[in-house]
Amino acid sequence: MKVLVVTATPSIESFNIAIALRAAEHIQKRGHEVIFHDLYRENFSPLLESEEIPRDAVLDPAAAAYCRELSEADGVVIVHPDWWGQPPAILKGWVDRVFRPGTAYEYEGLPGEVGTVTGLLGGKFGVVFTTGDTDEEREQNYFLDPLETLWKNCIFGFCGVEKFKRRHFSIIMISTEAQRKAWLEEVDTLLDPFLENNEQQGGIYG
Repeated sequence: MKVLVVTATPSIESFNIAIALRAAEHIQKRGHEVIFHDLYRENFSPLLESEEIPRDAVLDPAAAAYCRELSEADGVVIVHPDWWGQPPAILKGWVDRVFRPGTAYEYEGLPGEVGTVTGLLGGKFGVVFTTGDTDEEREQNYFLDPLETLWKNCIFGFCGVEKFKRRHFSIIMISTEAQRKAWLEEVDTLLDPFLENNEQQGGIYG
């Protein structure tokens, strides 16, 4: 199994980095291949230029490599902080440039007509770990957890991914070392079912 792990956070000392590295390490310990990307350290450009929009556009080598990795991966693990109910701009730009027609979905229809969309990532799994400094009650009752809708429905679901799980860790700024250690152990536990054979995965997603 090949798993794509992507993280986006400005500080190398962020707990997001710790989560991403823990996820990558655990996946490798289970005997699977990891493709790891730290978008900030790679200085990824989040700008989707107009010439890159067409389905048959010639992509620069870096973008083409990201698209190929997404297509070839059996699963995708995303780690990022919650900024105003959204991922950091660099990660949103990665989605804009990589989850593209011909890679993540296919659009069929004539110009001026409402076409149909087919997700191309079916059979893969998606796991998203997010962090924040908002208490759970406010997150659920006031903000209505927009990141769950974004990742589960608007991105992964739209592209055909049904095996999905998201875990939000909070409140990071007041968390203790013991609590963070427990959270990292939870990362292993949440990933394990996705790393098993498909026949053993029923009923754990959502």
